[in-house]
Amino acid sequence: MDKQIKEDIKNWALQNAFKYNGKANQGAVIGKLLAEHPELKKELKTLSKEISAIISEVNKLGPEKQKKELEKRAPELLEEKPKEKRTGLKPLKDAEKGNVAVRFAPSPSGPLHLGHAYGLSINSEYARMYNGKLILRIEDTDPANIYEPGYELVPTDANWLTKNNVSEVIIQSDRLGHYYNHMEKLIAAGHAYVCTCDPDEFRELIIKKKACPCRDLPVKDQGERWAKMFGEYKPGEAVCRIKTDVAHKNPAMRDWPAMRINEHVHPRQGTKHRVWPLMNFSVAIDDHLLGLTHVINGKEHADGAKRQKYIFDYFKWKRPAYINWGRINFIGLELSCSKTKKKIEYGEYDDWDDIRLPFMPALRRRGFQPGALIKFALDIGLTQTDKTVTKEEFFMTLAAFNKEIIDPVSNRYFFVKDPAEAAIKQAPEQKVEINLHPEHPGKGKRTFNCHEKFYLSKQDYASLKTNKLYRLMDCLNFKKKGKELVFESKAYKDYKEKGEMIMHWLPVSKDLVEVEVLMPDKTTAKGLGEAGLSRLKVGDIVQLERFGFCRLDAKKGKTLKFWFAHR
Repeated sequence: MDKQIKEDIKNWALQNAFKYNGKANQGAVIGKLLAEHPELKKELKTLSKEISAIISEVNKLGPEKQKKELEKRAPELLEEKPKEKRTGLKPLKDAEKGNVAVRFAPSPSGPLHLGHAYGLSINSEYARMYNGKLILRIEDTDPANIYEPGYELVPTDANWLTKNNVSEVIIQSDRLGHYYNHMEKLIAAGHAYVCTCDPDEFRELIIKKKACPCRDLPVKDQGERWAKMFGEYKPGEAVCRIKTDVAHKNPAMRDWPAMRINEHVHPRQGTKHRVWPLMNFSVAIDDHLLGLTHVINGKEHADGAKRQKYIFDYFKWKRPAYINWGRINFIGLELSCSKTKKKIEYGEYDDWDDIRLPFMPALRRRGFQPGALIKFALDIGLTQTDKTVTKEEFFMTLAAFNKEIIDPVSNRYFFVKDPAEAAIKQAPEQKVEINLHPEHPGKGKRTFNCHEKFYLSKQDYASLKTNKLYRLMDCLNFKKKGKELVFESKAYKDYKEKGEMIMHWLPVSKDLVEVEVLMPDKTTAKGLGEAGLSRLKVGDIVQLERFGFCRLDAKKGKTLKFWFAHR
């Protein structure tokens, strides 16, 4: 590892440790490293041991020494520049209220993931901002690379994520007639040709900035070749090319391919078609026919837009405004549909909604709200600067945004994980009433009939120390004396003066319910819940006191099965 990079890693580790009570987070440090040196991503496995060793060394110093070391090495890192507060998306250039049309165009390779969520949210919010149209265009013109359930998964996710802001769903394989008609016009006008050259020979010619023999054949011959693509030529023997500049400084712009023969059975169209458009051609035609005013997508599509310009110019169409965003590198999150699909097939994951996956079906099932994902996108904003986000950073941010949405409306309930029965001697018989929501008394109350027998979590029970004062939340105070637990008082003020810990609890009662909570790592937390939980409907989100926000996923007999969202 380069000496300067080592120095930078140590500085970032010191800064992170200084900010977070003396303990640097490896994910955050790696995020800083990749933001500054994205080329090191390929070497991350090799470098991780050295990075870990540097962080371990920093963490051993303690907060005071860390601060002194950082002051000596990089004092500017002690005071980070405050982020400018973002109040929303920047205005679009040449945009008029009611006259804006944008699109989001995924392939049907699987459900939407976090990268999609960012792009779709940006486009959707611009459409909302201008009372415009958001078109969901499913790009499925490569028959060999389609996951058939994607036709249902993608629109479902898109409508959920945009809060039903999708104006229209377009499927490209239903529109082949449009592409054929426009290709025929381009061939007739001499702007496109059918090339039957060997691909390797064509590549050699184009690298030398020379035209292939097919380029200048008469229009009549080109028309005949075009007709043969629908029945006579075999796959790979002919391709339609757009005439550009064979001496263009960028080889990718030189007579780029627009349509080819593909005889794979199409999941939606079967064997009805054998001539299919390539992306840049179908995109240019559709962006015009659908009346797009702005194309907002990743900067990796910038070269594609330059190819598409030839189509717009040949037809004398007005081009949309093109705006690009920078790449978001999610560290520690697998966003590949193809890789995830294989793992589902091999049984490593249950399905696309496996709780461990960063895809919309899984996040939705956990209880994350579309507003949280939208706010995450708006918080990043529309910028061409690349950004690196670790798994830990992402879920911490998303949880904070989600909590803002669900906390005000989520009722509170007691859940005791791994319960242990405890008797508190001399505890009075009493009825305890607790608000369903501490800030909204109008929601009602939960009522518990209590006496001496309670359920505490095994962890809390094992932590009790002799002669220390403890409190059962909103119920009573007690002490451990010898091997017994003994009632002290009911008033919170008694606990406030000298108490050790507040814990949640349940009375020993026949009306309690069995609760299972599926955690993000696929483990299950089991325990008992209060009786009121039995009245919940599947899909309800609640806060299990001192445990976290959870969504009721199923009712199986006497057992309530929840999915954990976040704390």
